[in-house]
Amino acid sequence: MKPLRRAALLAFLACSATASAAPPKTPSKKPTPAASAKQEETVLAKDVRVRRIAPGVWLHVTEAGGDWAGITANGLLVEDGDASILVDTGWKPEHAKALLAWAKDTLHRPVRAALVTHFHIDRTGGIPTLDAQGIPVHAREDTARRAKAEGNPVPQQRLSDAQDFGPLSVFFPGAGHSPDNLVVMHPASGILYGGCFIKDATAKGLGNLDDADVAAWPASLKREREHFPDARIIVPGHEQPGGTELLDHTEALLKKKASN
Repeated sequence: MKPLRRAALLAFLACSATASAAPPKTPSKKPTPAASAKQEETVLAKDVRVRRIAPGVWLHVTEAGGDWAGITANGLLVEDGDASILVDTGWKPEHAKALLAWAKDTLHRPVRAALVTHFHIDRTGGIPTLDAQGIPVHAREDTARRAKAEGNPVPQQRLSDAQDFGPLSVFFPGAGHSPDNLVVMHPASGILYGGCFIKDATAKGLGNLDDADVAAWPASLKREREHFPDARIIVPGHEQPGGTELLDHTEALLKKKASN
């Protein structure tokens, strides 16, 4: 074999061996939303945790005891300049106490006001702590009336059916999960907090219907979509946030309920 041909053959064999030895490239896997959420979660107490879901917006998750033991409920803590706003207050005063302390001592944006989205205890339970600290809690008149009738803590300040509230926009779309349920938009991030009016992606049914108006709910959902067409991230009252597919899923559950 001529030297030139021999050198070319050796080079070819060397390149082939290197290519065979190199491991195949595989696309890097992005962490799942659940995994990311777990990594970013801050535990304030055994039954209270928070995580950042957008700049200036924190999801709080509180866990019930007693009759509702093990059930978690969502809410928001939204930065507003050098202060913050609490949306829904947890199941009990201790939950709100942990959230207020974290907002003040760690976030360095003490809660200046709160609002509750309907009269059930998973929304109003922390009100006594806010009252004790002189922090005003806002809700619709109907919510206050129903909370009082139910024996739940009563918000003392009032909201209209549609208004701005600091960096938030609140809207009453009509009855659904309860006769008084509000939804809350954070326009800067595209986050819509649907509360119990919106179901999470894993929900097999509409949840607690003791105070629901299932017949009115579909039209209320349509009004919510029309009022906040730019919503991109949806936070339900329980379980994980998602995209606008949560609105579609809630609509599908309503249609399924109506057909039964």
